[in-house]
Amino acid sequence: MNVLITGASGQLGNEFKFISGIYKDYNFIFNDKDTLDITKVDEVRDFLNKNKIDFIINTAAYTAVDEAEKEYQLAQEVNVNGPKNLAIISKEFGTKLIHISTNYVFDGEKSGPYLEEDETDPLSVYGRTKREGEKEVLNNTDNAVIIRLSWLYSRWVNLEYCKNFIKTILKSAKQRKELNIVSDQLGTPVYAGDAAEAIIDIINNWDSKSKVKSEGNRVFHYSNSGVSSWYDFAEAIVEYAGIDLKINPIETKDYPVPAKRPKNGILSVSKIKKRFNVKVPYWRDSLKVCLKLIAENK
Repeated sequence: MNVLITGASGQLGNEFKFISGIYKDYNFIFNDKDTLDITKVDEVRDFLNKNKIDFIINTAAYTAVDEAEKEYQLAQEVNVNGPKNLAIISKEFGTKLIHISTNYVFDGEKSGPYLEEDETDPLSVYGRTKREGEKEVLNNTDNAVIIRLSWLYSRWVNLEYCKNFIKTILKSAKQRKELNIVSDQLGTPVYAGDAAEAIIDIINNWDSKSKVKSEGNRVFHYSNSGVSSWYDFAEAIVEYAGIDLKINPIETKDYPVPAKRPKNGILSVSKIKKRFNVKVPYWRDSLKVCLKLIAENK
């Protein structure tokens, strides 16, 4: 089975590179913007015409949340036009599409975990373009699912293009004695290794039920289990990594940034567990696994 990974230089893309040697039944084909520009529809069509692709996993995205506020056009190209092109061309070639989205499509005002059917109301350019990208996928192919992730992090702290929270904390520990971290935004960290394994489970359990017109049957949430704040996440990193860095809790209002974040980013994962039989490890357990791999430089 030929599986195309777009955005292969990012956190999730690199995770698929890591596990590609384990899953011998899959021929993973890795591309980033330098080898396949998904914002150019003719380039996507030409690639699928030359390569038989069974699945596309679109991990490509403009993820610089604050920079997106002033780089709207670029965010629009990558987060909206790119997924649209993949959906159109995948339908032409009968290719299945898995598109990665985000909890930032919600406003964060709900008191409990967000369900896939809850109304979206993005607060930022990043969130709005990701939601528009979802709509383009849903409108242009029936043979696709959308996976919304929250607070993605990975072991790839030494790669230039892989920006994640662990990397920020470990770098800060080398430069300062203490760090202020927001404590009133809630969510669940998602280890990229678990997300990649969940997507493999989706491919393995894909059947005719996945090809439906209803948005409710094609949008799924995935995160690790449990609830955390960014402060809790930082404290856990410091504890499990054994580093000397004092973490101070602060409120969102005391840390002004260009893009507004949802206060509640908790996603319900009941639907994806039932539909695709995916594993959902506890976030602290997965964090320990990730930090162990970083320490071993794997």
